[in-house]
Amino acid sequence: MTYKIIRRVHPALRDDIGDLITQRPVPSPHLDQVDPFLFLNHHGPQVYPPHNRGLPFGPHPHRGFETVTFILDGLLAHRDSAGHESVIGPGGVQWMTAGRGIVHAEVSPREFMERGGPLEILQLWVNLPPALKMTAPRYVGLQRDAIPVVDDGAGVRVHLVAGTHGGVTGPVESLTGVFLCTVEMKAGARLHVEGLLDRNVFLYVVRGVIQCAPETVSAFHLAEFEPQGDELEIRADHDSILLLGHAEPIREPVVAHGPFVMNTRAEIQQAIHDYQAGRFGAPI
Repeated sequence: MTYKIIRRVHPALRDDIGDLITQRPVPSPHLDQVDPFLFLNHHGPQVYPPHNRGLPFGPHPHRGFETVTFILDGLLAHRDSAGHESVIGPGGVQWMTAGRGIVHAEVSPREFMERGGPLEILQLWVNLPPALKMTAPRYVGLQRDAIPVVDDGAGVRVHLVAGTHGGVTGPVESLTGVFLCTVEMKAGARLHVEGLLDRNVFLYVVRGVIQCAPETVSAFHLAEFEPQGDELEIRADHDSILLLGHAEPIREPVVAHGPFVMNTRAEIQQAIHDYQAGRFGAPI
């Protein structure tokens, strides 16, 4: 048994989208991806006034990967070309497999635009291997009460979305065995994670400060780990919230162009052609 060791800590870089406060730890100048985790946007935290314009993510296409959206606060309405529709509230999660192609919109519902309120959202992009890039699109929308909470020792609450922890299995069955959760930790609490051999760890601190050998990682920072090791030990210096995932790396070329993530430039061109030809489902 050996512990995963942090190689480098990466700050999230500010990149606002209109009036939406946005910070992005990956990709960054020193980190292209944490294979298969491609991209993370941290929107907020902020408070929208009454009679606001809401989120700016109107209909747009995707192919070749999955989006996992954690609604930490606020409301998020989803609609897509495969016929899925939902409004997810605080503590909920949206998991969308774009696969061979989908058009979706992630916007604020009318009640949020009228009343305003707090908003904080994490959106993570998870790559698919070549054999699954053209899989059928799917969508799972989960409210807070559909996500099991594992009390993992004093002061640790694991909100389990996918994978197994403490004998509990999350409600989303990942196509590629990805483990994903958010973790609440009280100051002084410890979290121990096993079963990480040959898996890449994705650890982003949303709030607070943690210790994870040999580094201190504070809010709005991502920890990049050495590949060796099969366990992880985290201690919270302050009350903290984490986004934690791990998965087997795909180890295939990544060619990204806006909303498409494929393995070759030719596949990107085909994705653009298919989208323009209306092959990504019914209009929304």
